[in-house]
Amino acid sequence: MLDWEKIYATRTKRMGASEIRELLKLLEQPDIISFAGGIPDPALFPSEDFQEAYNDILSGPEAGQALQYSVSEGYPRLREWIVQRMRARGINADIGNIFITSGSQQGLDYLGKLLLSPGDTALVTWPTYLGALQAFNAYEPRYDKLDLSRNASPEDYAAAARDAGSRVKFAYLSADFANPSGESLTPMEREKLLDIAEALDIAVIEDAAYRALRYDGERQKTLLTMDCERNGGIENTRTLYCGSFSKTLSPGLRVGWICAATPVIKRLVLAKQAADLHSPTINQMAIARVAEKSFNEQAEKITRVYGSRRDAMLDALAKHMPAGVHWHKPEGGMFIWLTMPEHIDSAALLALSLKTAKVAFVPGNAFYADGSGGNHMRLSFSCSSPEVIEEGIGRLGALLAEQLAAAA
Repeated sequence: MLDWEKIYATRTKRMGASEIRELLKLLEQPDIISFAGGIPDPALFPSEDFQEAYNDILSGPEAGQALQYSVSEGYPRLREWIVQRMRARGINADIGNIFITSGSQQGLDYLGKLLLSPGDTALVTWPTYLGALQAFNAYEPRYDKLDLSRNASPEDYAAAARDAGSRVKFAYLSADFANPSGESLTPMEREKLLDIAEALDIAVIEDAAYRALRYDGERQKTLLTMDCERNGGIENTRTLYCGSFSKTLSPGLRVGWICAATPVIKRLVLAKQAADLHSPTINQMAIARVAEKSFNEQAEKITRVYGSRRDAMLDALAKHMPAGVHWHKPEGGMFIWLTMPEHIDSAALLALSLKTAKVAFVPGNAFYADGSGGNHMRLSFSCSSPEVIEEGIGRLGALLAEQLAAAA
């Protein structure tokens, strides 16, 4: 029998199961209240609009095109719609700057493949999106902590990389409502990030998956918008904007995009051709039709619902969490990030919670490149009613109070 472990590539040692994907299985257990998966509420999907779109496509003159091979760049009508969205944000893009991916997760994988050689340094926040770490890990990078609140200079990052026999290739982060922290960059932090990237001459990967989900506060410019303003247009920028329809229209159709300078888009097209040729054409067509018809109305509907659920969770946390547990109010997104006393191990707490309180969450260490962050947890409010949120946070708060009292 073949010993597969001996012939796997070295990169497979950096591949691990997604704790979130595993926790999503708990959604099938009726006795578990899950605040784990950061997923949209299926009750809010524009299902009728999609039914109409697919019927229109398959009964009309584009039926053959919808079921056929297509261009790797993506469906032109959808890319044109995205162009108009980007231009509304001050980004002077055209269709050649838009590349369709099978969800923004595929975009992160392609960017890791395009930019990382083994040992290269990626700057990421502590914590950062678990899916980004999984995408980049396959290309064997070294990680360094991107912390815009401290006085680290570009030379500090460069020197740390040199000492490790490495060089910095890009900075990755979400500027708006980051997963998992829910935090957003201030205008000053956005400027600082671009300053650092220019000094290091590296790329910036802007993950904008949650940007449409703003509940209050002032909307900020995207990093790509600011980059265009600094450098006279998108062709002179270093920012790679990763967008998605997964949090607004449908995650199951797996449609995302990258907006960037055309030389990068051309390289990404080559990666697409080698991987899966193109994203499913019929799904792109359906997304284009639904986006044209009702994207703004859909965005308004889900922000109203998710915003009320965020408020319900904030109220429940204030009511039920014991002293020593902290969080902040995110202006958007799907998550609230809890910080507990340092002696609390959230992974052990999860195991206990599933047995006793019957509440699921994501342990914090899953979001740290170095495996730290064990005294944090991520709570998602997107799929729970205010009544379920009140019950679940009440159980979780009682369990935490017991653990803190036992350790006192």
